[in-house]
Amino acid sequence: MKITPVKGTNDYLPAQAELRAGLQNKICETYENCGFQRIFTPILEDIENLDKSEGGENLNLIFKVMKRGEKLRKAIEEGGENQIADMGLRYDLTLPLSRYYANNKASLPTPFKVIQIDKVYRAERPQKGRLREFIQCDIDILGSSSSDCEIELIHTTAKALLNIGIHNFKIKINDKRVLKDILQSVGFREEELDSVCITFDKLNKIKAEGVERELAEKGFDAAVIAEFMKLIQNAPFTLDYVRSISSSGEYIDSLAGIIETSNRLSGGKYEVEYDMTLVRGQGYYTGTVFEIESLDFNSSIAGGGRYDNLIGKFGKEQVPAVGFSIGFERIFSILSERKEALEDRPKKIALLYESGQVEEAIGKAEDLRKEYVTALYEKPKKLGKFLNRLEEQGYAGFQVLGKDEDVRFFSMDF
Repeated sequence: MKITPVKGTNDYLPAQAELRAGLQNKICETYENCGFQRIFTPILEDIENLDKSEGGENLNLIFKVMKRGEKLRKAIEEGGENQIADMGLRYDLTLPLSRYYANNKASLPTPFKVIQIDKVYRAERPQKGRLREFIQCDIDILGSSSSDCEIELIHTTAKALLNIGIHNFKIKINDKRVLKDILQSVGFREEELDSVCITFDKLNKIKAEGVERELAEKGFDAAVIAEFMKLIQNAPFTLDYVRSISSSGEYIDSLAGIIETSNRLSGGKYEVEYDMTLVRGQGYYTGTVFEIESLDFNSSIAGGGRYDNLIGKFGKEQVPAVGFSIGFERIFSILSERKEALEDRPKKIALLYESGQVEEAIGKAEDLRKEYVTALYEKPKKLGKFLNRLEEQGYAGFQVLGKDEDVRFFSMDF
């Protein structure tokens, strides 16, 4: 039997679990304070829902669940991989939310402002920053097409990051409708746009040369690719420039309004800026897309966008929707490397007692718990080694029942 977790998943020691729970609680409290309501959905979804969700390259990363018993035997006999699975693990929280809303709309307010903080699963090749099981922290607004929703989501997500100690970041925003109009202006056909966007989304990773090479490998017209490369290699990616090459004036005006309002609301704590190269890989995004970049760690820590057509896949009615997701694992990694604790949590101490003193110890612990998080331990024979382990696990100090009048903190000599 193996004692290590499956590749791409992690065990968490008590101090790590405490930090993770504290971060999630603080993020959720921020969201709730801003009027969002929390829901839960199953980790399993019907395979048909997942396959038709337009999740971009994430569709290649679905963990599929085989049919069971007689149904599996029959599917194997009939042949075909697609017949064997009938369910899959969710790869994000947006598809389950869309199904949930379509199923429960009659019981929900409009617009519906919702929180999801939960695990998702992707069949990634495990590496640093790429897990197979990870947590996302989402807020979404369903039922409104107003750009006020984007402004509220940007402000609330930024507030949550600031509240957990993430400060040096910028927020980038684009609109896929504007980008697709620009792509068509250089000659790409409408049916090619999603594929071009998937490649363009890799610009920061594979650079312009890589984008050009991949577009050529996909078989797009060489003259059109040349025009596109001329545009992205020489253009000043500003809204004023985009106005000169795009006919999407309404969407450009909306972007400008979101950016200007969000920057005023930020109070200088962060900056919101236009980025024409921002795509976001999921195919279900229909309009605005945004991403938060940590300037200290040069990495994306949150992202989202508008997905006005996804809920409509579950019924006849199209419902506008937009969401923002914090990449929790990246945040946890950053704060773990800083070795930071949650500032507003009470100190954690241990109360040590001798055999036969448990009743008295529990009574004393209840008094200490008015000020500290207090754990009970029977005093071990090797006290020094035990105290070292407590300090490693985030304890601030200890008290020996019947011996110490006050708590002895590890930062002090004893």
